[in-house]
Order: sequence, then C-alpha cells, then structure tokens
Amino acid sequence: MNKLLGFAVVALAFALAGCNTVKGVGQDIQKAGEKIEGAAKK
Repeated sequence: MNKLLGFAVVALAFALAGCNTVKGVGQDIQKAGEKIEGAAKK
C-alpha cells in the first residue's frame, strides 16, 4: 500500500508540473484519483 501511495504522489507531482492552467490541474487530479481508485479495487 505504501508503494502505491508513493507512486501516486510522484505521478501527481509530474502531472501537476505539466499543467499550465487551473482547469488542467483539476483534470490531472481527477485522472490520478481514477488511477488510485482503480488500483484500490484490484
């Protein structure tokens, strides 16, 4: 679980670094949440 959380944090950091707008940040956070949710269901 700790590895998954660490991966999610790193992925989120890279996603946020690539955003230029507030809307883009929201979309990236939503995508990261979907990935975490999908991993949690497995």
